[in-house]
Amino acid sequence: MSRLDYKQAGVDYKKIDPLKILAQQAAAATAGNLQRHGLTEVAASRGESAYVVDCGDFYLASITECLGTKALVADAMRAITGKTYYDQIAQDTLAMAINDIITVGATPVSVHAYWAAGGSEWFSDAQRAHDLVRGWQAACDACGVAWGGGETPALAGVVANDRIDLAASCVGIVRPKSRLTLGAKLGDGDAIVLLASSGIHANGVSLARKLAERLPEGYATRLPGGAMYGEALLAPTSLYSPITEALATAGIVPHYSANITGHGWRKMMRHPATLTYQIHTLPAVPEVLRFLVQETGNDAREAYGNLNMGAGFALFVANQDAEITRKIACDLGVPAIVAGRVATGAKQVVIEPLGITFCGDDLHVRA
Repeated sequence: MSRLDYKQAGVDYKKIDPLKILAQQAAAATAGNLQRHGLTEVAASRGESAYVVDCGDFYLASITECLGTKALVADAMRAITGKTYYDQIAQDTLAMAINDIITVGATPVSVHAYWAAGGSEWFSDAQRAHDLVRGWQAACDACGVAWGGGETPALAGVVANDRIDLAASCVGIVRPKSRLTLGAKLGDGDAIVLLASSGIHANGVSLARKLAERLPEGYATRLPGGAMYGEALLAPTSLYSPITEALATAGIVPHYSANITGHGWRKMMRHPATLTYQIHTLPAVPEVLRFLVQETGNDAREAYGNLNMGAGFALFVANQDAEITRKIACDLGVPAIVAGRVATGAKQVVIEPLGITFCGDDLHVRA
């Protein structure tokens, strides 16, 4: 089969990212509106994974994220196994928001749901609705957040018939304010601790779906280890807030954090500082990602530039805190490794074992 890359699957960041930057520029011009409420924005949060407002005694963080196309995989697998998998993709949706908000040092407090279906009939499937609600509640409990409410519009003509768009918004607080993690202390000598992913998470699914169309057995194709391709894709995204909360309890405040989602390992250089991120040790790559890369014919640069490749979250900590950070994550059931270090130099991510370098021009997510 011919090579299949992310762009061919319908995701072209060169076309998507300019709108993000345009939106950031316009959004920044509205910051003065906070003054009427006696509040100010934390300007350094512009272009980060969550927006932060200074409320005096604490910071308030907020984020909105969506699941993407993983619901289509769940629907396809239901036809094969009879399971809805909506409890699992509920966790994915919450993880997209919660794993973003913790990058700024916030404790997630509440979430709202946005479930937009292609018509009223979608909501009449009792088993699917039950699984979605129970999965959403369980993810909230795992992260200690309150589910405040949400919106369930029926958008015939906008969303395809019998399909749903799942999204979540999240509010968090940074208290004490010393927990704020926006890279002010990020610098030479910091260690890079990578937290393991549980699989594809919710990024790269468009490519995974396109591959399924090429496989003779589709989502029912067996991986070398025996699992069905579709079920492996539906492994729920890891929730990392228990780790960041445990770090805070231990008195460890990361100098910076990055949620490894869209743009893959390029996200490690999201901070505007001109620094080099040297990776000397790689995490284990989940079988489903190894299979995806092999079957699509992508090279390591394409893979690590778009997928998590085993690293779901990056913590940049003081070198003396690296080992305890790793241990705290492992004790909470999430494998972690001290994977590299931050150094002075050009803005780039250097993955030494693979001979891959991503330069500053390879990432355009902030104005």
